[in-house]
Amino acid sequence: MANLAHALRINAAELLRQPGSTRRIEAELPATAVGVEDGRVSGDLRVDLVAASGIDGVSVHGTISTPWHAACRRCLTDVDGVAVSDVDELYQVDPQDADSLEIVADQIDLVPVVREYVLLDLPEAPLCRPDCAGICPECGADRNLGECHCDVAPKDLRWSALDGLRLDDGASDGSGE
Repeated sequence: MANLAHALRINAAELLRQPGSTRRIEAELPATAVGVEDGRVSGDLRVDLVAASGIDGVSVHGTISTPWHAACRRCLTDVDGVAVSDVDELYQVDPQDADSLEIVADQIDLVPVVREYVLLDLPEAPLCRPDCAGICPECGADRNLGECHCDVAPKDLRWSALDGLRLDDGASDGSGE
């Protein structure tokens, strides 16, 4: 586990000595190596980043690919995909910008950034397809496979108290007798 996290650590002192120098970070590691314990993650994370030194710090950009598996929010069928996170971060020894991160002890630790991007970009409620019809609330049939003939017209609950009311079919003269 320590070796996996070591792949996401950069010696910033080397990069800052020569502005314009770069370092490529490529790694495949389990989500648990960065502290992600999420059942939606279905495989190893693929980290492909480039750290480039500049005058004001070290910029880190690239992608993190996270394979995931979940149930469609409408029809509950299994859905698989890959969440691709676009990383663009700035690390500085003395952060001047509110969005920049601090370089601590001449090291850039990418583990917290990778963990954050993975967790933020996993889908909360995926769809199997954009036009998913879902399941029928009455009979439970998958409406993607065919139509059911249930009456699912919206009902106005304000009138629900009158549903049980049964009127006499006989003619009434209005006298109440």
